[in-house]
Amino acid sequence: MTPAQTSVIRRLRFSTDLRLRRHFLLTDEDVRSNLRFGLLLEVLDKLAEDTALRYVHRSYPTARVVTAAMDSMKVRGVPDEKRDMILRARVNLVGRTSLEVGIRIEQPPLAPGEPVLHVASCYFTMVARMREPDGSERSVPLPGLEYRSKLDNVRADRARKRRESYRLYQCAAEAPPSAEEYALLRRLHEAQAQSDPAVHWQSDPVVYAQDGGEISAQSEPKILLASPLMAGGWERTYVEHENVPHKIFGGYVAHRAYMYAHICSEMVASHRALLVSVDRINFHQPVRMGDKLHFVSRVAFTGKTSITVETSITRISRDRKSTALSNVCSFTFVNVDAELHPKPVPQIYPTTYAEDARYLAGYRRHQAHLAQIRAAKGE
Repeated sequence: MTPAQTSVIRRLRFSTDLRLRRHFLLTDEDVRSNLRFGLLLEVLDKLAEDTALRYVHRSYPTARVVTAAMDSMKVRGVPDEKRDMILRARVNLVGRTSLEVGIRIEQPPLAPGEPVLHVASCYFTMVARMREPDGSERSVPLPGLEYRSKLDNVRADRARKRRESYRLYQCAAEAPPSAEEYALLRRLHEAQAQSDPAVHWQSDPVVYAQDGGEISAQSEPKILLASPLMAGGWERTYVEHENVPHKIFGGYVAHRAYMYAHICSEMVASHRALLVSVDRINFHQPVRMGDKLHFVSRVAFTGKTSITVETSITRISRDRKSTALSNVCSFTFVNVDAELHPKPVPQIYPTTYAEDARYLAGYRRHQAHLAQIRAAKGE
């Protein structure tokens, strides 16, 4: 079976289905890029599962697939909620028990001769599972793909490189700070020591009059501490969120994580915070019906115009006997004005070891992103 034979295409008919379009709107105002990316993550995860199942069921008709990770998602174009959205999925690479599903998100041209809008690309790692008679589960070996064309081999090589780059990233993430990174963290801590603690930013930068009316904003702070830049909440899972027997739809979890991350990014963004990328989301623990999920989003790093938010998701079982880290997600947003021009964001200052670690991880991802841009330009 070739990768082309695994292809699945879905079309979100925003141009004609007004009810569907409204369901995906971020706001009822007429603004550009008015699309709920969190809801789109649900659709993408479900499409990845359906694509993987078609392949797995050829060998194991009763098997199921679970999402092991959403490897990455890069937003490359500004989506138009009034145009149809085409989702093109296919299996790029098959390992021993896992497979990578790549999805390209496009929007057709408005007029003949115009190029297709490439909105984003994302990649999911799915694992094939089989239930045993005793109720236990095991991963099952999968047949390989036939890579006949040059493009198929290129996509498979890129999938292998993504796996290898993630392994290298894990090793790098555990490495101690380099001399340059240590100097950066030291400068951030020294700046706090030299600043007047009275001007440290707190959770609410707006001053209100005694009658409840807003009168003015506080003066520009000298130091923006990372500590209060946090948002979170609780969710309980229900039957409607079920995707496979007794387990919860991974796209729902990713959607809620995105929502809290976006709320957190708005604590720093002076204008609008638009999604730039979703870094790898690992699904460490299965979530079951009736579980409680605790979402905690923290601003980890800020660049010139970008904001990186890390969201951790803790699962508490229904009987409250088990508590485990279910997911860790990282989202990067850009601060833009009404015309989607990037606007600067303030520097954040970590104060604790955990904040230093998150800042350093965000800094390293940011540097890797800049290196990719320079490489693409041939610099």
